[in-house]
Amino acid sequence: MMLSARSLGCLAALMMGVLMVAPYAHAQQRNPQQLMGRTVLDEPAASYRFERFVIKSPDQQRTWRVNVAIPAKAAKTASPVLYALDGNAVAMVLDQPLLAELAATQAPPVLVLIGYDNELRIDSPARTRDYTAWIDRADDEGGTTQAVGGGADAFLDLIERRIKPEVERRAKIDTRQQALWGHSLGGLFVLNALYTRPAAFQSYLAASPSLWWSQGAALGDPEQQFVQNVHGQPAKVWLMLGGAERVGDRGKRDMNNPRVVAHLRRIGGATPDAAMQLSTRLAKVPGMSVQYREFPGLGHGPMLPASFHAALHELYGVTDRSVEDGKAPPAASTAE
Repeated sequence: MMLSARSLGCLAALMMGVLMVAPYAHAQQRNPQQLMGRTVLDEPAASYRFERFVIKSPDQQRTWRVNVAIPAKAAKTASPVLYALDGNAVAMVLDQPLLAELAATQAPPVLVLIGYDNELRIDSPARTRDYTAWIDRADDEGGTTQAVGGGADAFLDLIERRIKPEVERRAKIDTRQQALWGHSLGGLFVLNALYTRPAAFQSYLAASPSLWWSQGAALGDPEQQFVQNVHGQPAKVWLMLGGAERVGDRGKRDMNNPRVVAHLRRIGGATPDAAMQLSTRLAKVPGMSVQYREFPGLGHGPMLPASFHAALHELYGVTDRSVEDGKAPPAASTAE
């Protein structure tokens, strides 16, 4: 029996997921082997066309897959652009009616889904490395200290020097309307991008940022250095948090599982309401336009689709689907 290229890719990703039992060192997911399945990337549409390119690291050991959604109707003016991390997962929350609504707006945006070149919904080890600016040293469930992360600056360089130029080659981009969205560790990456390169984007959307990483490192010197040195550089910032997250409700967890216990201990590096408190502090910084939005009752996993849909609403005025996301069953995969 002959398998399609996509089927082979799914099989390979599944085998990799089985072999790669996610250790405590990576941000915990309830289902780290979940695959993408069929998405809008596989469905031709009249509203948007998708173009894909792959970028390899210089040593050829790491590969990123970038899917670019370009309005099918040629724009008369340059398009705003949204760069979204965890691009494979984001593809799963897009659908044809939403793309059609985006295409019907006055200035249809280009969507850039930055993921990894496999069929995993969330590639936990890769994102743990790429989305974190600081090394995290913590004990795993066996009591062994592990050091992971620290690749955010290099990844931001990759976005600025390789991904953005390729996107701008394929679509006419308004570089005065660039937005960056990320959830969980991706939200932490968004904040680090704001702190270190506030002019790289005009809008920064950090959903459920993992401010606990490396014992709350982002809440210390990085924030203070930004506050003292931003010198009025304008930026729009959205901080989003699930209501269940803010009160520390992590849902039902198996407290007899050492991995779960180790992870819950690890995320104690920041208070559950740290993102809300951060929004208050950033709002006082000259040049910053800061909005905090809380999603009643939502936990960490469901915040991925809800926050992305909310981002599209805030940026481009389409229907806010995050309300419906709150009524949906919890996401099968929960990335802290």
